[in-house]
Amino acid sequence: MDDTLTHVSAGRKLKDLTAKVLVGAAFGLAVIPLVSVLWMVVKNGLARFDLDFFTHSMRNIGPFDAHGGAYHAILGTLQQVALAALISIPIALLTAIYLVEYGEGGRLARSISFFVDVMTGIPSIVAGLFILAFWVLGLGMSFSGFAGALALSILMMPVVVRSAEEMLRLVPNELREASLALGVPKWRTIVKIVLPTAFTGIVTGVMLAVARVAGETAPLMLTVFFTDSINNSAFSGAQMGLPLFVFDQAGKPNPTAIDRAWTGALTLILIVMLLNLGARLIAWWRRPATSR
Repeated sequence: MDDTLTHVSAGRKLKDLTAKVLVGAAFGLAVIPLVSVLWMVVKNGLARFDLDFFTHSMRNIGPFDAHGGAYHAILGTLQQVALAALISIPIALLTAIYLVEYGEGGRLARSISFFVDVMTGIPSIVAGLFILAFWVLGLGMSFSGFAGALALSILMMPVVVRSAEEMLRLVPNELREASLALGVPKWRTIVKIVLPTAFTGIVTGVMLAVARVAGETAPLMLTVFFTDSINNSAFSGAQMGLPLFVFDQAGKPNPTAIDRAWTGALTLILIVMLLNLGARLIAWWRRPATSR
C-alpha cells in the first residue's frame, strides 16, 4: 500500500515538474522578443534622450540638423489620447453596465454585443477613414487633434466595453441581492456597490485601451496630419503626435533623423508605462484597506 502511494506521489510530482518546465519555457519564449525589442529601443533611443529633445519642436530644423525635438509631438499625443479617453470611457462604461445589469438576454443587448465584437476587429486605418470621410470631408472640419481623438476613441470603446463587462460579471450577485434586499434602488446599487468592487479591473482595462491607441499611426495620418510646429489647441489646425513623429523621422535617410525616431519610440513607451503605473497606484489606493 505504501509503495503504491509512493509511486502515485512520484508520478504526480513528475507531471507537476514537467508542467512547470513547459510553462516556464513558453514564458521564456514569449519574453525573448519583448526583451529584445525593448533593449533595441532603449539602446538606440538614448542617443537623443536629452533636454533639447523634450523642450523643442522641429520648427526651422533641417533634416540633417542635429538639434530639434519632439515637444510638439508629445503635447499632441497627450491631448489626443486624453480626449479619446474622455469620449470613449463614459460611453463604453455605460454600455457595459447596460449589457450586464439591464439587458441580459435581450435582443438589444445581443445586437450591441455583436457590434462591439465587430468593432474589436476593425483595422485602425478604417477608423481613420471613417472620421476623414465623416468629420473632415463630410462636415468640412479641418485636420486637428480632436479629429484624431475621435478616430482613437472608436478603437478604444470596444476594448473598454469588453474589459468592463467581464469585470462587472465577476462581482458576486450576492452583493447586488443584499443591497436590493435593503431597499436600495438598482442604480444606487450599481454606483455604490458594483462599480467600486470592479474598479481595479475596469482601470486595468482602460489602461489596456490607452496603450493600444497611444501608438496608432494610421488614424492620425488621415485626421491629424503632419506639422513641425507646436499647436497647443487640439481643436484647430494640424497637430503632431509621437507615432507620426516616429514615422516621419524614420522615413528620412540620415542618422540624425533616425536617432530622433528611436528616441520618440522610447518616449512613447515611457509615457505608456507611466500611465500604467499611475493607474496601478490609483487602483491600489481605491482598494479596501484590508486587502492592501
